[in-house]
Amino acid sequence: MQQGYAAVLCVLAVLGLEAAAPGECELTRLLQDKLQYEMRLQYMKHYFPIDYTVQVQYEEVLRPSNITRLRNGTVSEAALRYLWFHVSSQAVLRIREVLPEKHPSWKYTQELCQLFDALGEEYSKYRQTDVEAVVADLVKLIHSAGAESRSKAVRPKALLDNCLKVMRMLYGWEN
Repeated sequence: MQQGYAAVLCVLAVLGLEAAAPGECELTRLLQDKLQYEMRLQYMKHYFPIDYTVQVQYEEVLRPSNITRLRNGTVSEAALRYLWFHVSSQAVLRIREVLPEKHPSWKYTQELCQLFDALGEEYSKYRQTDVEAVVADLVKLIHSAGAESRSKAVRPKALLDNCLKVMRMLYGWEN
């Protein structure tokens, strides 16, 4: 995708309903570049043992179907992007937690964490009181320490696949 085209799509994000901030657009474009299929396949599948899974909270798995259901429940696009950020950054942290520093995927996950940290600066202007209650509750659940009771095993690549699919859905980007 050409850079100018991506910027136009991002400014007209989500079918023009709510535009994303320019910093947010640039960071999500960089994330999309980092989450290319070949990179996800190499770093999150080939460098892990066969059928390796990471334990995550049930709420830390955000799929396009979840976004569709929340949209039908009239959750704002800004709130959905806020939710996507928290779920995706937490997923990357979960993957990184299981990696030793000398693992071949360490640097890749470190770069993803840095992009999410920078994106967190963009989202720092949002407060949980500014988003719908259902999204605020989900974000609280994601960041609560004792919520391990509802955990599930997910492959690292699947977590990043969902991250990219939802990001493309929320920002109106095509595959």
